[in-house]
Amino acid sequence: MDSSPVSPTEALNAAIRSHNPFINAGIVKEQDVWGKGFPDVPTLNAHASNAVFQAIDLVRTSQSTQEKVTSIAITAQQGVGKTHILSRIRHRLKSDGTALFIYAGVNNYTDLNLVKYQFRQTLADSLSNTGSQGVMQWQEVAAAMANEGFKAIDSNFPSLFPQVLVERFDKVCSSWSAKNKNLMDRLTKEVLKTKPNADPYIVRAILWTLSETQASFAIKWLSGDELATLNAEELGLPNPSKASQNKESEALKNIQQILNLVNYYNPVVICFDEIDVENNCSDDGLTTPQVIADLVKRLHDTLEPSALGRGLVILTVMLPDTWTNKVDLMPGGTPDRVSKYTQRKPIDLKTLGSDSMVDLVTLWLKDFYEVKHLKPHHPLYPFEESELRKYGKNGLTVREALKWCAENFKVEEEILPQDPLQRFYLALERESKVDNGDYLDEKNNSLIINALRFGFQSLKGQTLECETSTGEKLEELTIEDITDVEPKSKNQGWINFKVIGKEKNKGFKIGVSVLQFLHGRAVGAGMWRLIEYETFDLTRGCLVRSKANKIPKNWDSYSHLKKLVEELGGEHVDLKTEEIRPLIYFDAVYQKRESYELTEEQVIEFSRMFTRQNSLILEILSDPSGHIDDDTIEGEELLNDFLNPSIMENTDDLEDLSELLN
Repeated sequence: MDSSPVSPTEALNAAIRSHNPFINAGIVKEQDVWGKGFPDVPTLNAHASNAVFQAIDLVRTSQSTQEKVTSIAITAQQGVGKTHILSRIRHRLKSDGTALFIYAGVNNYTDLNLVKYQFRQTLADSLSNTGSQGVMQWQEVAAAMANEGFKAIDSNFPSLFPQVLVERFDKVCSSWSAKNKNLMDRLTKEVLKTKPNADPYIVRAILWTLSETQASFAIKWLSGDELATLNAEELGLPNPSKASQNKESEALKNIQQILNLVNYYNPVVICFDEIDVENNCSDDGLTTPQVIADLVKRLHDTLEPSALGRGLVILTVMLPDTWTNKVDLMPGGTPDRVSKYTQRKPIDLKTLGSDSMVDLVTLWLKDFYEVKHLKPHHPLYPFEESELRKYGKNGLTVREALKWCAENFKVEEEILPQDPLQRFYLALERESKVDNGDYLDEKNNSLIINALRFGFQSLKGQTLECETSTGEKLEELTIEDITDVEPKSKNQGWINFKVIGKEKNKGFKIGVSVLQFLHGRAVGAGMWRLIEYETFDLTRGCLVRSKANKIPKNWDSYSHLKKLVEELGGEHVDLKTEEIRPLIYFDAVYQKRESYELTEEQVIEFSRMFTRQNSLILEILSDPSGHIDDDTIEGEELLNDFLNPSIMENTDDLEDLSELLN
């Protein structure tokens, strides 16, 4: 029971005025399926999600090969919660590990004549997301395969956790290479002893996902994309054909190979979403829903896992009219394959009722107040339960309910001070009362970017004469502009913005990247762009990242960082809570300026009194040190060397493999 004191009404009202959690809340995107998600009412449309979980249990436990592949069609009007259901399923599977999850947002399929190739890319991308064991879903499968290979050599060899294999794989691979042996050749050979019908190249590529240095190339190959010749040779994989027609003709066979192999170790759930695309046809005259239904039929008919397989469940969500007027009219038993588990009858989602309306709002507000570190005097504040129940009787969609909440989430306005500067300070005070902690979690990456950009924007046109906290001097430094980074198609937002200016009449263009991510692939994606000075028209790159978030030396991003700092004159600036927090406050006031009757110019002018002295901004503008602080990058290396001493050379392959245990 929560015994913490109830928060003052003033603090609650300040939080409500500062942020409306219901704005755009009813629109669920692919990121919500894979990311943290949103507050979910488990009882809402539980009949649909429960049917999916029961289907997973059926295919996993059934001894009949005819029941190893099944399918469910889910129908609902716009806004009722189709993608909400998929997100619930994904988060449940990630929590309990009962199946791997594939999400296919069909609105991303730009060419219906290449739908199989595009689905192969979906398959590779989805399995790159983190699964139930804290590693990529690909790596969960690869670990199961590797452990099977170990036991083929020695049945007493203990099974290693995926995270352990990922941590040790590159070291053991390098150790074998130093002895002129090929670890991947041997491991692939052992796996194929129990999987003689598997494609050896697909087996090899999946095993390569255990390598932190090669995983991205292996996944690119598994998606059907071409590799650079050097990378393909290093992985021991043939290069895919460049021709789109060849990619499409080969895609289904490769999809079957991948799914049959993956399915041996884990059940798989495939979700086709957003198939209700109008005015788009294939060369065969099929609309998007029909093309996807045909693909589901092909998957159903050609994927026949053995009795040892873990099973496959295919979900397809659509509007009721799409099912009635498009899919259900298709010949050749297609509708039966699209909704096999429910004997061709789709599962229809229901709208909200009074109880579910109250439950929905309670959950959203619980999350809102917890993030703000506040406790209201009743959980629905500022709403009244009777008001919610009355409105919930109208048979609302989730989207309609959340839109109503967004429009009515407010408290009485108060009289503001007449002086604009006093209104500015009042706004800052309120933002400090709804402070969100240390801000250094990767989920706050976008928040930090926006705050930092506002800080520089407030100094546009200003000339600085000052000294940083570490003693570097800024002399006659003028900030001329803050711009987006071009070309956007290549940058894709990884370099967050560019600071243009001059110091003592010498021009500079600083590319700023905030990379608080904990996954090596995300950090690497930002870092390789930050060192492409010519492509993105930079004179200097600046990584903004807390030095508490260490960059291991076996990440690709570490070599990029060395090049940035030691060769290109770039910089790694330490992100500190006390330095970014005030910038976040200023940006928040700027975003809500109309609520405080402040103009854009007033917020910038008042903020500038502080931003021109902000240590983080000044550190980014100052001359780089030219060296990497290795203690903060990977201080535990010394300890690891003592905990895992170098392994003596062995002559027996089994002893070589045992290096993974040390």
